[in-house]
Amino acid sequence: MAGGKLLWEGAGCRVVRVADPHYPGFCRVIRSAHVREMTDLAPAEREETMRVVFAVERVLRDLYAPDKINLASFGNLTPHVHWHVIPRWSDDRHFPEPVWGAVHAELSPPRPAVSDEDLAAALARALGAQTTKD
Repeated sequence: MAGGKLLWEGAGCRVVRVADPHYPGFCRVIRSAHVREMTDLAPAEREETMRVVFAVERVLRDLYAPDKINLASFGNLTPHVHWHVIPRWSDDRHFPEPVWGAVHAELSPPRPAVSDEDLAAALARALGAQTTKD
């Protein structure tokens, strides 16, 4: 299972889009190997993971122009290394809380419309070969 709409996949990890209508562009970077913590990865695997996280952040900033990007790695319910890369706006429904916090506004203003195909293409340009499987 991909964990969301698969946008890009490399040898060690994949990038999926999270289906959240309030946070377009919300992505997860998920390690392929089932490891619990970043320190369980070899140094080169940690560097690869963060290279992908930073590339996703850059692509989201370029495509969505958010006010901020939130990066988070929890894995409390799913003890598998993965990173959340979340575009945030100062007028989004959870601001200033994290997206898992209290809702402060029911509606969010419209955000840039970026298709999965355009997001996947931008990630492929930033990271190399893209995958097309779901």
